[in-house]
Amino acid sequence: MHDPAALQSKHLKRFQSEPSIFVAPGRVNLIGEHTDYAEGFVMPAAIEFATLAAISPRSDGKVVIYSENFGEEYSYDAAALPRRREERWTDYPMGVLAILAGEGHTIPAFSLSLWGDVPVASGLSSSAAVEIATALAVSHLVGAAYPGPVLARLCQRAENEFVGANCGIMDQFISANGAEDHALLLDCRDLSYKLAPIPHSVALVIANTMVKHSVAGGEYTTRRAEVEEACAVIAKHRPEVRFLRDATVSDLEKWGGEMSPNALKRARHVITENTRTLAAAEALMKHDLKKLGTLMAEAHRSYSQDFEASCVEADAMVALAQDLPGLIGARLTGGGFGGCTINLVEAEKAAEFAEALAARYTSEIGIVPQIHICHASGGAHRVS
Repeated sequence: MHDPAALQSKHLKRFQSEPSIFVAPGRVNLIGEHTDYAEGFVMPAAIEFATLAAISPRSDGKVVIYSENFGEEYSYDAAALPRRREERWTDYPMGVLAILAGEGHTIPAFSLSLWGDVPVASGLSSSAAVEIATALAVSHLVGAAYPGPVLARLCQRAENEFVGANCGIMDQFISANGAEDHALLLDCRDLSYKLAPIPHSVALVIANTMVKHSVAGGEYTTRRAEVEEACAVIAKHRPEVRFLRDATVSDLEKWGGEMSPNALKRARHVITENTRTLAAAEALMKHDLKKLGTLMAEAHRSYSQDFEASCVEADAMVALAQDLPGLIGARLTGGGFGGCTINLVEAEKAAEFAEALAARYTSEIGIVPQIHICHASGGAHRVS
């Protein structure tokens, strides 16, 4: 889906310098939505969609960044890089530079070309792929080698502290640490993880609803505040509960009346989603695909009804998939309010499934979706 040789040629033509090439994948989350900032569990998989970064040194003291996707080039003085966001796509790579500089690295002059095929605003984490690809490229140039989990944390900080997006660690972590043909069960508290094999007989069918509702930015902040409100109520009674990761449904039954109705629902989603995510990883490891499908269905209902982060189009995409041949499980993936659904499908029926789902969605909603048949890919790395 991406072509390192093509980017290498374009970079060489634009900057007259042979680059090193790095790749960082996007991701799809199989289960575990809005649990990461509650120090809970998530289970994403890296996918073939990715961002490529081509980097080469310069001798004029400039940092020059070009995006093949946007067709735009920006130049900065390497000794006076921006300290705050500029409200454009460059904020993601520049945020990475700011964090690396804060770690004690002197940022050298370089040319950087970025190109990616991760669909933007679809819930497949295009921003994290840009951050990880940039971080790998620049780390290589300054002679630093960060382990995957550390690289992920640095890039999360770039998004939190520079870009201003209050995201959790999942997107950056799976981009840096993904493994081919595996999902990754991540404990967002201590960043320990285990790999769960995805059988070759199972395809990841990603269905893009083609909508991303504008309320998402503000609603994300509201949802997070409601989660924290619920946690604070429980912590008054159980001081050891620092995050909803530590809470139980029993806690909600005892003290839910002290919360706002919305905080109670958001907490119920997060607490039960953590339980479902652990059960889903166990089901995948035991090759119990029926159980996995049931858990995905429960996860979507919770995401839609308790967390209220779905939308008409996403609910329709999930519902329209239910009786199609080959379906194992379907749910909305990503931050919510539109974007993509993830469908686990018997590989031999994936093409037929994708065609039928697209036809149904177009007929029902009046929008032609993009549907991609994927498999779990490896994490970020240098391209030889």
